[in-house]
Amino acid sequence: MSRWTRRAFLVLAGTGTAAFRFRPLGAIARDDAWLAVLLGSIQDGGLPQAGCYTNRCERARHDSHHVASLCIVSPDTGRAWLVDASPDLVRQMDLIPGAAFRRRASERRPFEGILLTHAHIGHYLGLAMLGREGLAIQTTPCYCSARMARFLADNGPWSLLVEEGHLDLRVLQPDVPVRLAADLDVTALEVPHRDEFSDTLGFVFRGPRGSLLYLPDIDRWDRWERRIEDVVATVDVALIDATFYSSEEVAGRSQSEIPHPSNPILDPGGPERRSVTEAGFGIARAGLSYRL
Repeated sequence: MSRWTRRAFLVLAGTGTAAFRFRPLGAIARDDAWLAVLLGSIQDGGLPQAGCYTNRCERARHDSHHVASLCIVSPDTGRAWLVDASPDLVRQMDLIPGAAFRRRASERRPFEGILLTHAHIGHYLGLAMLGREGLAIQTTPCYCSARMARFLADNGPWSLLVEEGHLDLRVLQPDVPVRLAADLDVTALEVPHRDEFSDTLGFVFRGPRGSLLYLPDIDRWDRWERRIEDVVATVDVALIDATFYSSEEVAGRSQSEIPHPSNPILDPGGPERRSVTEAGFGIARAGLSYRL
């Protein structure tokens, strides 16, 4: 199996994610300790979006796209870490490879842990499918910021997940690496974003074979205290928010109200997509995987 090239940028389109000079991996090798599997790349509202009947949304009704999410999984053992629980979680779990994962899921323990970036609908609504009315998972660590933990603990229906023992809330400190497994670490990065209910995090994962940045939401790169160029220079693959292609994407609404609607770079063969790929980026799509 080919490895990706150094510093691949993957653009989440619609949330917007892009990949830079990367080679998608082929069949899963037996010796892969961890795979990062992209479960979705679309903005919180999904594609098609509610009330949208443009050509882009109509195509999506026959070619499904999932909301942005990621899974770090060991196919041999089934151990898996979910990164953001989107409204598409039930279908996205079908993308996680390996019979071992399915066995664990049938025993109501699909995930070693869940990591949440923030409290916008595309990133935590899927937790509801893991509670009493859904899978009713066994106690699972849920890693997030202190403010996100308070939001989940203090507001229903999420508080029931905590009270009934489905989620064990664990607070991440920014810039402090956390050992998820013997050969897998995660570091949270604070990111400027609309923080009505919680603050916002990005994650850097480091495994024995590679490293990956997952940053699905940011309002503006120039508002971040870090240089994005410096951050991506430290990882092998960067999954980053592509936001708008232009302000014309949200007719009748201010771009400032919606930092990342559905993006025209999703249109196959369109000029916007060509301009992105010709610049050296790739467009993220559910099912892409990377060794860690």
